[in-house]
Amino acid sequence: MVSAYPQWQRVPLRWKDNDVYGHVNNVVHYALMDTVINTWLIERGGLDMHEGDTIGLCVESHCNYHGSVSFPDTLSVGLRVGHLGRTSVRYEIGMYRDDEVIAEGHFVHVFVDRASRRPVEVSGQLREALEALRPG
Repeated sequence: MVSAYPQWQRVPLRWKDNDVYGHVNNVVHYALMDTVINTWLIERGGLDMHEGDTIGLCVESHCNYHGSVSFPDTLSVGLRVGHLGRTSVRYEIGMYRDDEVIAEGHFVHVFVDRASRRPVEVSGQLREALEALRPG
Protein backbone atom coordinates (compact mmCIF):
# COMPACT_ATOMS: atom_id res chain seq x y z
CA MET A 1 0.00 0.00 0.00
CA VAL A 2 2.58 2.59 1.09
CA SER A 3 4.90 2.09 -1.88
CA ALA A 4 2.04 2.44 -4.38
CA TYR A 5 1.67 6.18 -3.75
CA PRO A 6 4.45 8.76 -3.23
CA GLN A 7 2.18 11.13 -1.27
CA TRP A 8 -0.18 10.38 1.63
CA GLN A 9 -2.62 12.54 3.52
CA ARG A 10 -4.70 11.49 6.54
CA VAL A 11 -8.26 12.79 6.31
CA PRO A 12 -10.72 12.50 9.21
CA LEU A 13 -14.32 12.06 8.14
CA ARG A 14 -16.93 14.46 9.48
CA TRP A 15 -20.39 13.82 10.89
CA LYS A 16 -21.97 15.55 7.88
CA ASP A 17 -20.16 13.19 5.46
CA ASN A 18 -22.59 10.38 6.38
CA ASP A 19 -25.71 10.07 4.26
CA VAL A 20 -29.16 8.74 5.24
CA TYR A 21 -27.86 5.17 4.78
CA GLY A 22 -25.25 5.69 7.50
CA HIS A 23 -22.13 5.66 5.32
CA VAL A 24 -20.04 8.27 3.52
CA ASN A 25 -21.82 9.41 0.38
CA ASN A 26 -20.04 8.97 -2.96
CA VAL A 27 -19.84 12.72 -3.55
CA VAL A 28 -17.60 12.96 -0.47
CA HIS A 29 -15.08 10.58 -2.07
CA TYR A 30 -14.81 12.94 -5.03
CA ALA A 31 -14.41 15.94 -2.73
CA LEU A 32 -11.62 14.13 -0.84
CA MET A 33 -9.79 13.37 -4.08
CA ASP A 34 -10.14 16.99 -5.19
CA THR A 35 -8.93 18.25 -1.80
CA VAL A 36 -5.84 16.03 -1.70
CA ILE A 37 -4.90 16.98 -5.28
CA ASN A 38 -5.36 20.71 -4.75
CA THR A 39 -3.53 20.66 -1.42
CA TRP A 40 -0.52 19.23 -3.27
CA LEU A 41 -0.82 21.73 -6.12
CA ILE A 42 -0.97 24.71 -3.75
CA GLU A 43 1.67 23.56 -1.26
CA ARG A 44 4.19 21.98 -3.63
CA GLY A 45 3.26 23.12 -7.12
CA GLY A 46 2.95 26.80 -6.33
CA LEU A 47 -0.49 27.00 -7.92
CA ASP A 48 -2.34 30.16 -6.94
CA MET A 49 -6.03 29.30 -7.21
CA HIS A 50 -7.20 32.90 -6.81
CA GLU A 51 -4.67 35.09 -8.63
CA GLY A 52 -2.45 32.82 -10.74
CA ASP A 53 -2.37 32.94 -14.53
CA THR A 54 -2.64 29.15 -14.76
CA ILE A 55 -5.49 27.03 -13.35
CA GLY A 56 -6.30 23.33 -13.57
CA LEU A 57 -9.69 22.29 -14.92
CA CYS A 58 -11.02 18.81 -14.18
CA VAL A 59 -12.04 17.24 -17.50
CA GLU A 60 -12.51 13.67 -16.27
CA SER A 61 -13.05 11.90 -12.96
CA HIS A 62 -13.87 8.37 -11.92
CA CYS A 63 -14.16 6.36 -8.71
CA ASN A 64 -14.46 2.64 -7.96
CA TYR A 65 -15.86 1.80 -4.54
CA HIS A 66 -14.59 -1.27 -2.68
CA GLY A 67 -15.80 -0.70 0.86
CA SER A 68 -17.91 1.45 3.08
CA VAL A 69 -16.78 3.99 5.68
CA SER A 70 -18.56 6.32 8.04
CA PHE A 71 -17.87 8.99 10.62
CA PRO A 72 -15.70 8.86 12.77
CA ASP A 73 -13.36 6.89 10.47
CA THR A 74 -10.12 8.44 9.24
CA LEU A 75 -8.90 7.68 5.74
CA SER A 76 -5.37 7.56 4.41
CA VAL A 77 -5.48 8.99 0.91
CA GLY A 78 -2.64 8.14 -1.45
CA LEU A 79 -1.80 10.30 -4.46
CA ARG A 80 0.32 9.59 -7.53
CA VAL A 81 0.61 10.75 -11.14
CA GLY A 82 -0.31 8.06 -13.65
CA HIS A 83 0.43 10.21 -16.70
CA LEU A 84 1.95 13.64 -17.13
CA GLY A 85 1.52 15.22 -20.55
CA ARG A 86 2.43 18.58 -22.01
CA THR A 87 -0.73 20.36 -20.76
CA SER A 88 -2.51 17.72 -18.68
CA VAL A 89 -2.06 15.27 -15.83
CA ARG A 90 -3.88 12.15 -14.69
CA TYR A 91 -3.84 11.72 -10.92
CA GLU A 92 -4.53 8.34 -9.36
CA ILE A 93 -5.92 8.23 -5.85
CA GLY A 94 -6.35 5.41 -3.34
CA MET A 95 -8.43 5.73 -0.18
CA TYR A 96 -7.69 3.32 2.66
CA ARG A 97 -8.95 2.63 6.15
CA ASP A 98 -5.97 0.96 7.80
CA ASP A 99 -4.88 -1.57 5.12
CA GLU A 100 -8.34 -1.93 3.55
CA VAL A 101 -8.86 -0.23 0.20
CA ILE A 102 -12.12 1.73 0.33
CA ALA A 103 -12.04 3.45 -3.05
CA GLU A 104 -9.73 4.07 -6.00
CA GLY A 105 -10.17 6.81 -8.52
CA HIS A 106 -8.62 9.21 -10.95
CA PHE A 107 -8.86 12.88 -11.94
CA VAL A 108 -7.58 14.46 -15.14
CA HIS A 109 -6.64 18.12 -15.04
CA VAL A 110 -5.92 20.23 -18.09
CA PHE A 111 -3.95 23.32 -17.19
CA VAL A 112 -5.22 26.46 -18.89
CA ASP A 113 -4.68 30.18 -18.97
CA ARG A 114 -7.15 31.72 -16.50
CA ALA A 115 -8.32 34.44 -18.91
CA SER A 116 -8.44 32.63 -22.26
CA ARG A 117 -9.14 29.11 -20.97
CA ARG A 118 -6.67 27.82 -23.58
CA PRO A 119 -4.31 24.98 -22.59
CA VAL A 120 -0.85 25.95 -21.34
CA GLU A 121 2.28 23.87 -20.93
CA VAL A 122 2.95 22.42 -17.48
CA SER A 123 6.37 23.76 -16.53
CA GLY A 124 8.57 25.02 -13.73
CA GLN A 125 7.63 24.38 -10.11
CA LEU A 126 4.31 22.83 -11.11
CA ARG A 127 5.94 20.23 -13.39
CA GLU A 128 8.54 19.45 -10.71
CA ALA A 129 5.82 18.86 -8.13
CA LEU A 130 3.90 16.58 -10.49
CA GLU A 131 7.06 14.68 -11.44
CA ALA A 132 7.60 14.02 -7.71
CA LEU A 133 4.26 12.17 -7.67
CA ARG A 134 5.35 9.60 -10.24
CA PRO A 135 5.80 6.20 -8.62
CA GLY A 136 9.15 4.45 -8.62
